[in-house]
Amino acid sequence: MLIFPAIDLYEGEAVRLYKGDYNQKTVYSTDPVSVAEDFKKQGATHIHLVDLEGAKTGETPNFETVCRIKAETGLFCEIGGGIRDMAVIDRYISAGLDRVILGTAAVTNPGFVAEAVQKYGEKIAVGVDIKDGFVAIKGWTQNSDANAFDFCEKMQKIGVQTIICTDISKDGAMVGTNRELYRELSERFAIQIVASGGVSSIDDVTALRKMDLYGAIIGKAYYTGAISLAEAVEVAK
Repeated sequence: MLIFPAIDLYEGEAVRLYKGDYNQKTVYSTDPVSVAEDFKKQGATHIHLVDLEGAKTGETPNFETVCRIKAETGLFCEIGGGIRDMAVIDRYISAGLDRVILGTAAVTNPGFVAEAVQKYGEKIAVGVDIKDGFVAIKGWTQNSDANAFDFCEKMQKIGVQTIICTDISKDGAMVGTNRELYRELSERFAIQIVASGGVSSIDDVTALRKMDLYGAIIGKAYYTGAISLAEAVEVAK
């Protein structure tokens, strides 16, 4: 299983939100590139990047920071947050990003996902952010009427190879991850599942690895020191 340490970007800084609430934001670093370089030192090979401003506006205000992280670390970088048209996908892929994550657009415009997958294949992932069993959109500020499991089924049929699934109720709360959710996802779908939200102990990492998941995202637990990233990378192997 791969470990994806996360950098959530807001106004060029590395921040974390509590349960997706923009009013409950903590700034962890004013230099996200140095954070990414620390990930590399601790043995990480992959980074999960989110443009939190983009998630709300559909624009790419942190584009330059994202490109610097990729260029200066050389690690596998995936980016999500507000990617709602092909021009933005093209821009990120042309800049060397390894994978682009579609969220809101995947719910509101499945045809767009199909077009993106046809053009870029495995470089396209879909973020499935779950709130009360349904998929949340627009930076988690709205719930859609899409049932989470039905939506995953639809994405699998389109040809999406990687789904990043977040239980919003667990995100940033440091209460452990939703193991039952990921067990059910891994049993029901033949796609790469990345667990996100609430991975807050080495026990969580061990449990997810035993489910044979493709990956797990570590966010707040790294920034607070609750998890040693180096240990998590080793345990995940």
